[in-house]
Amino acid sequence: MATKTIIVNDDLQQNYHYELSESSGSNFVDDFTPDLTPRQMLELGVFGGHYFEGHHAEYPKSWFEGAHLSDTHDPSQNYFDIDASQPREEWERKGWIHEQDPRGWFQWYCRYYMGRRTQDDARQIMRWKNMTRHVGQVESACQPGDELCRPRQRQALLHWAYDSRKI
Repeated sequence: MATKTIIVNDDLQQNYHYELSESSGSNFVDDFTPDLTPRQMLELGVFGGHYFEGHHAEYPKSWFEGAHLSDTHDPSQNYFDIDASQPREEWERKGWIHEQDPRGWFQWYCRYYMGRRTQDDARQIMRWKNMTRHVGQVESACQPGDELCRPRQRQALLHWAYDSRKI
């Protein structure tokens, strides 16, 4: 694949450039195996429908067909109809936000899925792997398929591309 340059101009990044060096949805690191694509996550309902705050021109339009979107953070847009998010200020306080992806992990995942590879990939993939403890907690506390059991934790797992409906 020939590299493609993406240029981002929005309220959090001005004239930010990145390269897509891989084909969309392919050539992931071997131990990075998300259950859900960004499009599937948006269709299911994540981040109260407000993650990109209207700034999604850099992503394929098809990702937003059938997506649960809102002008404000609206937990009713989430699959489990519950708030499982922390505000960006908390993410920043904890040092989770890096300049290249000011909207956090999901922005990184969308760009990674599209084919961007950066030095931050290992850190973000480790953060994703750390969510497996929540998978284990849901599995040990809930009957398989009982979506009413631990809905906040299940919603948080959806935010990290784990399909918690299957637990």
